[in-house]
Parts: sequence; C-alpha cells; structure tokens
Amino acid sequence: MANKQLKEMSFLDHLEELRWLLVRSTIAIIIMAFFTYFVSDYLFDTIIFGPTRPSFYTYRWFCELSHYLNFGESICIEELPFIIQNTEMEGQVNMFVWMCLLAGFILAFPYILFQIWGFISPALYANEKKNAKFFIFISSLLFFLGVLFGYFIIIPMSVNFVATFTVSEMVKNQFTLDSYIGMFKTSVIAGGLFFELPIIIYFLTKLGLVTPEFLRKYRKYAIVIVLIVAAIVTPPDVVSQTIVAIPMLIIFELSVIISSIVYKRKIKNEQLS
Repeated sequence: MANKQLKEMSFLDHLEELRWLLVRSTIAIIIMAFFTYFVSDYLFDTIIFGPTRPSFYTYRWFCELSHYLNFGESICIEELPFIIQNTEMEGQVNMFVWMCLLAGFILAFPYILFQIWGFISPALYANEKKNAKFFIFISSLLFFLGVLFGYFIIIPMSVNFVATFTVSEMVKNQFTLDSYIGMFKTSVIAGGLFFELPIIIYFLTKLGLVTPEFLRKYRKYAIVIVLIVAAIVTPPDVVSQTIVAIPMLIIFELSVIISSIVYKRKIKNEQLS
C-alpha cells in the first residue's frame, strides 16, 4: 500500500509537499517567536544570561556536589570575572530577533516533527503510521532533554572555563555579545540534536544505511570523540568531564540497542517474506 501511494505521487508532488512543510514550520516558528516577545525580559535576563552569574543553579549544584564528595570548594564557582559588551550598532537588535526565533524553534519543535511525520508517512506501512504519536512524543522529549543538557551543563561549564582561563593577569576577559550568543545557540541546538541520535539511528537502520555491527565496530572512536568534547567544554577536572561525558555515552549506547532491535526485526521480516 505504501509503495502504491509513493508511485501515485510524482517528484513535483513531493517537492510541493516539502515546500508546504517548510512554510508551515516557518509560520509556527514565527508565531512562537512572537509570543516570546511578551516574556523577553525573563527570556534574556533570567534564561539567556543566567549562566553568566555565580548564583546560577548549575554552579550551586556543582558546589553542593563538591562538598558531598569531600572536594571542599574545588568546583565551587564564586566569581565569573568577565563582562559582555556589544560592539556593533545593531548588535542588540539582531541578537533580540535571533534569540526570539531560536526560542520559537524550540517551542515549535513538536509541531515541526508532526509536519515531518506527515511528509514521510506515505512511505510507511499502516502499522508504522500508528506510531505517529509515540514518535512525536519520544522525539520531542529527547530534543527537550538535549536542550536542557546543553543549557544546564554545557553552557555553564563552557562559561566557567573561558571566564576563569587566562594567559596572564594583565589580560581581562571582555566577551562580545555575538560570541556569547553564538556559544549559547550552538550549545543548546547541538545538545537537542545530539539527543535525537537514537531516532536518527532508528531510521538509518530501517533504511539499511547503518547496522549495529557498524556502531559496535566504531564504538571506541565514538567514546574518544565524546571524551574529547567533554574535555574541551569543561574545566580541567575529572568530575566535570564525567558529568558531561556520561549522558552522551548513554545516548550512544541507547542508539546501539535501538539499532540492534530494528535490525533483528528487519531480518526476521525478510525471512518471513
């Protein structure tokens, strides 16, 4: 049935469906971005610039963890010696617009997934289409968890590292608004997309582009990459690096398990047919 529906749709029909997917998704992002305008003070002062303050939740949690592990004040953040400055005439205006759009994208993500599912559903079988709600829920949950991971873990550790690192006492840290916002956007979006890895692996395995054997073969390289990323974005201490690395490794191992399950089902169905 799925193949028949695919044959009935021409290449131009697919392009038209894709165009409307992009149009509807863009409208949803703009609408959600418009709503963030009414809470812009909270968005910028509390959320976006929250990690620049020593009172930020993550820093306080690290300090409590340090005391719990009997490390004393070793990972307590008492001061973040830097300022953020705007050096461009339209810098703050551009930053305001782009961050509202970023917030709109994050809030509209479940709807975007719904549009994507509607686009790929003609290529699926009836039993697979029934999993639409489950797919959207799990994918949205993973994305939001990744965004929170980027916000509460990656960003504070990155800010703490660059704020306290100095080649000389003569050099004072004064970061531009663009550099901070760029780091913020990259960390949040990268975290959200990385946590989508199990979903991506699921579809790649169904398409035959990835196998569990391939993932197991290159597991050691993935672990090395994760540890390198953790070392780059965290201060030079084992506790911080472990906090960042463990969730990323769990996501990768979850992807391997999902690939294995999908691959076994695929082989079984091929043998039955």
